[in-house]
Amino acid sequence: MNKIKALIVDDEYLALDLLEEFISRLPDVELVGRAKNPLEAQEIMNINEVDLLFLDIQMPVLSGINFTKTLVHQPLIIFTTAYSEHALEAFDLNAIDYLLKPFTFERFLQAVNKAKMQLKLKSPTQNSTTPTTDAKSFITVKSDGKMVRIRLNEITYIESLKEYVIIHGSFGKHIVLERLKNMESLLPDEHFLRVHKSFLVAIDKVDALYGNQLEIGDKRIPISREKKKEVVDRIF
Repeated sequence: MNKIKALIVDDEYLALDLLEEFISRLPDVELVGRAKNPLEAQEIMNINEVDLLFLDIQMPVLSGINFTKTLVHQPLIIFTTAYSEHALEAFDLNAIDYLLKPFTFERFLQAVNKAKMQLKLKSPTQNSTTPTTDAKSFITVKSDGKMVRIRLNEITYIESLKEYVIIHGSFGKHIVLERLKNMESLLPDEHFLRVHKSFLVAIDKVDALYGNQLEIGDKRIPISREKKKEVVDRIF
């Protein structure tokens, strides 16, 4: 994979300097710019390819949250902020991670590694992540300290557990540091369906519908009220 092109947006020079110093330690990440506010950031993004955005939330003129909502082509975003109360909204915007200031280099590196994994999963040219013959036949995730290749046709369902997901299948299960919404975006929607805020199922693995629950083997999975009609239409 080519170098990841990163942009830092923060209204504090100390925060900009710290992130620039952290990025300089990573040989596979290239800093394409730093901006004091979202308007400067947009100018940089208009003329540079940006894969990864380190974005402060509390800024004058336009907050990082509101700036994200204006982006048509959204890069991967890691929010950096001193305020924890924005975490839920940040993840609703598909943020890769949420760094609470002050954060260490180790915590920064953890966030960057999550971004690298996402970029690899999205890239059809990386043999380590996707096969050359069928880019949708498997995904690669980090579980229990190692990279694991999971064939999509072996997955039965995926369960959310706060910032983690548990991928269940014929292989047993893998616990992965990832948000369910991000996992959903990586899987082909013709084969997988979000049936509840905490569950994503493989359509062809569903055995039965029982009230407001799906049966997959001996597991019963709840269906959200607003998802019931879609579940019935697509699966039954």
